[in-house]
Amino acid sequence: MSVDSSAAGTPRRSAAGKAGTTGSKTGTKRTTSRTTTKKSTDPELVQLLTPEGKRVKNAEYDAYVAGITPEELRGLYRDMVLTRRFDAEATALQRQGELGLWASLLGQEAAQIGSGRATREDDYVFPTYREHGVAWCRGVDPTNLLGMFRGVNHGGWDPNSNNFHLYTIVIGSQTLHATGYAMGVAKDGADSAVIAYFGDGASSQGDVAESFTFAAVYNAPVVFFCQNNQWAISEPTEKQTRVPLYQRAQGFGFPGVRVDGNDVLACLAVTKWALERARSGEGPTLVEAYTYRMGAHTTSDDPTRYRGDEERLAWEAKDPILRLRRYLEASNHADEGFFAELETESEALGRRVREAVRAMPEPDNFAIFENVYADGHALVDEERAQFAAYQASFADVEGA
Repeated sequence: MSVDSSAAGTPRRSAAGKAGTTGSKTGTKRTTSRTTTKKSTDPELVQLLTPEGKRVKNAEYDAYVAGITPEELRGLYRDMVLTRRFDAEATALQRQGELGLWASLLGQEAAQIGSGRATREDDYVFPTYREHGVAWCRGVDPTNLLGMFRGVNHGGWDPNSNNFHLYTIVIGSQTLHATGYAMGVAKDGADSAVIAYFGDGASSQGDVAESFTFAAVYNAPVVFFCQNNQWAISEPTEKQTRVPLYQRAQGFGFPGVRVDGNDVLACLAVTKWALERARSGEGPTLVEAYTYRMGAHTTSDDPTRYRGDEERLAWEAKDPILRLRRYLEASNHADEGFFAELETESEALGRRVREAVRAMPEPDNFAIFENVYADGHALVDEERAQFAAYQASFADVEGA
């Protein structure tokens, strides 16, 4: 387990910081000695359930899942299975031309379901564009997530109905929204908390650093939940940071924790702890869920161009759903009847999603050109005409 909860105190200079450069006033070549941080294949983190499905003790976090019942464990498993099935159907629909784009959560189910189930009804969630599992936990109908990806709306649900904000495409900006909202919650005297989701790539954005600063200074009741899925599109984590992401919190003056993002129990426990800190006035927390993006960044991405199959195979052995299933079976908390019923429910969900998307209207392909300039623009008119000709070329083929 790795927890860094020390606040920023007296500034300290490392030995590396003292001896980082050499050189002289006479023009001797200046060199910099930099210590590289190797990407750990087996990081130290909070884990309650091993990849083999064995329960391990943790003195700090066991209490947060001590009362969990077999029924609740089956519920977590059901959440992950149905979320994966929905995600697979959405990916297939995009490949069939029904959606313009899709961002898959494959492999990140435990991080999302564990953290999502840790929230209370009065907490407020600010997602990115991949939090389909968290949306499920907040009661958002999965079919409502698809309108934006089909191009027929800007978000298919009322954020205040479920305290779940609309998906945010701009990388990192939702952390600012969450921090401001959390500051408002504190001023209102409410005991609810806010949680903001973002990825390892977004952690390099200035918006996230600004959010950390304001949250720390104003002691905002916000949890920053970073799903470190190892790849910011094609950039691996070690090309974005010199230290583990959770350690960044220390420099801003609040705790950071790294949790096994493929362990739904650990994600549930750590997020509960962080949210309770926020509600009790102890300020922000950074949770780094160490997980893996099993698929492409989005359906427009080809991950085979920048990562090898051996990496994916190693992470498949840590699959979050298989891990919990092994635990349920070993503990006699679920039988074959449960898994069979869930399979039937899963297929029914896939059909419902497919039918809902195909019942949606066709997107207006020319809406993108309409509101760029108030009075029109010659270049936009030219581009509209080019696109119209391109669209017409498909019609000609179909009529031939």
